[in-house]
Amino acid sequence: MSSRAILTALLLPPLGLALAALVLALMAWRGRRRAGLVAALALVAQIGLATPFASGWLRASLEGLVPDAAGPDDAAAGAIIVLGADLVRTATGADVGPLTLERMRAAAALQRRTGLPLLVTGGTRLPDDQATLAEVMAHRFAADFGLPVRWIEPHARNTRENARFSAALLRGEEIGHAYAVTHAWHLPRALLSFRQVGFPVTPVGERQALAPDGRASDFVPRPDHLARSWFYLREWAGLAFYAWRGG
Repeated sequence: MSSRAILTALLLPPLGLALAALVLALMAWRGRRRAGLVAALALVAQIGLATPFASGWLRASLEGLVPDAAGPDDAAAGAIIVLGADLVRTATGADVGPLTLERMRAAAALQRRTGLPLLVTGGTRLPDDQATLAEVMAHRFAADFGLPVRWIEPHARNTRENARFSAALLRGEEIGHAYAVTHAWHLPRALLSFRQVGFPVTPVGERQALAPDGRASDFVPRPDHLARSWFYLREWAGLAFYAWRGG
């Protein structure tokens, strides 16, 4: 695990809030009563982030940043870039995770509609496996969707590098515009990354969701929604970091 990943895990909920609550509770035990109140607020925030309302609002806030596409632009696009997400360990070796598979499904539908060649990007490796995420994606595209992958970009460690390395590869093929396929909540960071390297893309978001409408079930905490809130908070943190770093 990289130092950046460790820092992200320590700062963002749930671990970040849990650690803060623990420290504040210790301060309260030593006589600082206000620290106890803040610790209680941190725990309430933790519970709040586990609700469908909070995770849905965070997701909608990200997806609302994606500009409306003017419409299919098959004439301008020369390729389909599929950004990898997760890689999982199985009994038979590395395999694509559920997030990556959802992106691949959207890309497969787009490829069948447009006929454009596929580029997969992702350099994640499992500690005991030599195959990169991009290589596993290429295998799965052929085995599960019957689609060949023309370009494999196996070096990118994050979204910025997904954009930089994919753009360089396609420019070498004299392609100056492509579709970029990822989750709708990940598109703001992906589009910013492509914009910073000067490579125009048409966004294709997988599974854009409806915003929560405030029904009673939206306020019942669930562990899966705490995990979703973590993903969306990480996207906001990454988006802010990429904007601060610039091109």
